[in-house]
Amino acid sequence: MRPGLIDLAAARVGGRALLASDEFFAPKSNLLKPGRGVFVPEKYTTRGKWMDGWETRRRRTPGNDWCLIRLGIPGLIQGVAVDTHHFRGNHPEACSLSGGFVGGVQKPDRLRSAAERWPVILAKRNLEPDAENEFAAVTHTRVSHVRLQIYPDGGVARLRVWGTVSPDWTHLRERERPLDLIAIEHGGAPLAVSDEFFGEAVNLLMPGAPADMGDGWETRRRRGPGNDWVIIRLGTRGTVEEVIVDTTRFKGNFPQSCRLEVCDAPDLEPTSVPDERPGWREIVPRTELAADTRHRFRAVGRSGAATHVRFSIFPDGGVARLRLLGKPV
Repeated sequence: MRPGLIDLAAARVGGRALLASDEFFAPKSNLLKPGRGVFVPEKYTTRGKWMDGWETRRRRTPGNDWCLIRLGIPGLIQGVAVDTHHFRGNHPEACSLSGGFVGGVQKPDRLRSAAERWPVILAKRNLEPDAENEFAAVTHTRVSHVRLQIYPDGGVARLRVWGTVSPDWTHLRERERPLDLIAIEHGGAPLAVSDEFFGEAVNLLMPGAPADMGDGWETRRRRGPGNDWVIIRLGTRGTVEEVIVDTTRFKGNFPQSCRLEVCDAPDLEPTSVPDERPGWREIVPRTELAADTRHRFRAVGRSGAATHVRFSIFPDGGVARLRLLGKPV
């Protein structure tokens, strides 16, 4: 994962492949699955070799193949990865990406017609086989849908659309109840982490309950001094009222204790990490944790405005979810 950026197209945040010109050998939905895809040599279907990706038939007519995707969370795009993992003699020669913002639910024909007019986000680029092809691609307006084009045909294992979430804060600020200031759908993102050997820190911010022990942040067993930590950018500047540290499904590998600190650095670039400035303020002192438990803590005193949180666990282990409930400033 790129620090400070989220895969806006991931299935786990609601991304969905809506339409494709062809998916004869492998379905378009595979594009948005986690991981890079697997290869099973002996596995075949009635249509040919089973592939963990999106694969079209060999094109014998002019034109090229394409797939329309609704992002799970609208946002500003910062980069694209077109992963041809395990596709060697059947990868596309090149790709391109366009995108736009579409409100509400659109009929397939209307959406396909609208896609023809979307501005180009990534101009036609060559692709390498069996490789995670990464490209810089920047948008300055909010995007909700993208169209991946491949030339002329072939297979792609995964598509990653890296960017920053752009929520409708005008609507969210009107809510009377506290909201989760670091939820991924509100723009929260990990900026730096000490270790994520068994599970990525971004899992802490995902919606809903964890599916299993792999659906959380888990570090390797620490054999030396120190402790593990993650620094997270809040989706918006806000005041923290309550903290939830959820160790659900972590039973023999939960941290012994945790601590939370916040700082207020509104002028910092979105992907920059706050330094060791004296502005870090403790809102949850080091506190013991229990296995498989949803812990709730009140923020110490008045937290004041905050833009970043540092979540420290001692000495190591796994946490499923982290919630910072509060109000936008």
